[in-house]
Amino acid sequence: MSTALTLGADGWIDQARRAPSPNCDAQTEPPQLLVIHHISLPPGQFAGDDIERLFTNTLPAEGHPDYSWISQLRVSAHWLIRRDGELVQFVSAGQRAWHAGASCWRGRQTCNDFSLGVELEGTGDTPFTDAQYARLGELARTLAAALPIVEMTGHEHIAPGRKSDPGPSFDWPRAQSACGLPVWFGDQSST
Repeated sequence: MSTALTLGADGWIDQARRAPSPNCDAQTEPPQLLVIHHISLPPGQFAGDDIERLFTNTLPAEGHPDYSWISQLRVSAHWLIRRDGELVQFVSAGQRAWHAGASCWRGRQTCNDFSLGVELEGTGDTPFTDAQYARLGELARTLAAALPIVEMTGHEHIAPGRKSDPGPSFDWPRAQSACGLPVWFGDQSST
C-alpha cells in the first residue's frame, strides 16, 4: 500500500479503480474540505459490490429489505476505501459529488459545493482497519498537495442530528496524524 498516489489533471487518482457515478454535477468552487463518511451494504456486511451499485444507480430494490428505499437515492462520494485499503473512485475531484446533503461547515451551507467525500467501508461501531487509515492518509496528502483542502471533518459534524458517520469507532487523532490535516469537529459553542 506504499505506492504513491497521483491526481491526474482530470481529477482522477491514477491508482484508484474507477466506477464512474452519474450522481454528480459541475463543481461550483474549489474543494476546501474533506468529508469522512462510513457505509456498509447490506448494513453491517462488508466486501460485496452493493456500495458501488448504490453509487452507480444499479442497486436492486429487491436485494435486501433496506434497499427498497435506498435504491432510489441518487448519491455518491468521490471515493470509497474498502476494508483492505482498495481505493475506488466514483467522481472526479473536479466535479461536485452528491455526498453531504443538507450540511454546514463554519457557517457555510451546502458542503457539496466545496468539499470532497470519502466513504470508508465500515460502521460506526466496528473499528476501521490499518489499511483504511493508511490509504486515507495517502489520499488526503495527495489531495492537499494539489488542491486547496484546508481541513477534514466527519459527516456527523457538518450534519449533526441528521448523520452519525463516521461515528465513535473512527479514530480522529490517528486520522489527523495520517492525513496531515486539521480536523473540524463542528460548532462547539452549542454543546
